[in-house]
Amino acid sequence: MRLPVRLVLLRPRNPENLGAVARAMKNFGADDWAIAELGTHDFAAMRRVAVHAEELLDRPRLVRTLDEAVADCAWVVGTSSRTVKGKRRLPPAEVAREALERAAAGRTAIVFGDERSGLTNDEVHRCHDLSAIPAGEAQPSLNLAQAALVYLYELRKAALAAAAPPSRAAEAGATDAELTAVEDALRAALRGGGFLAGPERHAVRDLTAALRRARLGRREARLWLAALRTLGRGREG
Repeated sequence: MRLPVRLVLLRPRNPENLGAVARAMKNFGADDWAIAELGTHDFAAMRRVAVHAEELLDRPRLVRTLDEAVADCAWVVGTSSRTVKGKRRLPPAEVAREALERAAAGRTAIVFGDERSGLTNDEVHRCHDLSAIPAGEAQPSLNLAQAALVYLYELRKAALAAAAPPSRAAEAGATDAELTAVEDALRAALRGGGFLAGPERHAVRDLTAALRRARLGRREARLWLAALRTLGRGREG
């Protein structure tokens, strides 16, 4: 299952981050990434972290600008907590859902700024929409590799949900009239069995309330009705 996205990393300078991003991509089925202005050449450190994903380190697109990295993408989402008029700010799960919906029209680019300052103002405005991970106020900034992993996880989860076979159509729920018939049959069975020897009070109401909370289907309600009526006929015989 290949994800229809490209991760775009701008000015990354920490080799361990790049190795961890490669590993996360392998974890969740992504294989397309572009790096603009690579700020490190410590490939040994990258490979130590990119466990079982070393081959991804051999094939990122190395470009000079954001424009080059996203030129063939149909939707460009920048990761930034800023609010910009005219741009949506979506949570990662919504980015994942929409990226899959847009897959037929083209690839989605998810853009990450450098580890120190994130995206510049020009880069934020260059993106079509924005996205942010709802982190706590005490530490709202995530490590680059951690942030990439969150988006990759949401993409994988959305892709698996979309590929799952459709669930069986839900059974029609029991009607109020059918539940009332079950209640009447329950009352008769309890009286016939001696449970209701005196005034009814609230026993039947409480027992029926549990059945109503269970949201019985029509087949289930009919089964209850048949069982209770059978019990009643057995005592009469």
